Amino acid sequence: MLKGIISVIPGYSGGDKEKPSYEEVSSGKTGHAEVVKIEFNPSQISFHDLLTVFFGTHDPTINMREPARTERYVRAGDVGPQYRSAIFYTTEEQKIEAEKFINEINDSNSAGAPVVTEVSAFKNFFEAEDYHKDFYAKNKKYPYCEVIINPKLEKVQKNFTQLLAQTDGTMK
Repeated sequence: MLKGIISVIPGYSGGDKEKPSYEEVSSGKTGHAEVVKIEFNPSQISFHDLLTVFFGTHDPTINMREPARTERYVRAGDVGPQYRSAIFYTTEEQKIEAEKFINEINDSNSAGAPVVTEVSAFKNFFEAEDYHKDFYAKNKKYPYCEVIINPKLEKVQKNFTQLLAQTDGTMK
């Protein structure tokens, strides 16, 4: 939905087990986080813009619980290290920018809870099983999609219009 995004692939990162399954990651014992791998064209969208959307669409102060969850919609299975808020950077510049971004959020909201988003070096990525791919497009009426994903998409469309790709296939 954002201009400059080449691909978005669901998967797992940050753990030590090679090729973990969803069930293994969901156990919280592999050290992996559920993530999306984003490939982007920096001439069309900056890493800073990606950070802005990332932090603007979830609560980065929630630790060890799926950041998308609201207090009224938390299932017992959505708690654990696999749901931590995390950024796995691929360059030193990304690390510096992510840490600066987090510091600016914390400095601007000293009365609020601090950002707990983990900033770690990318070391591995394991693609999720096929049923995770295009999950929203295939399951728009699923309660998770209606309660969690739809409000996030609405927030992106409302707050980040300048970053949206045009629907006719051209970029804004």
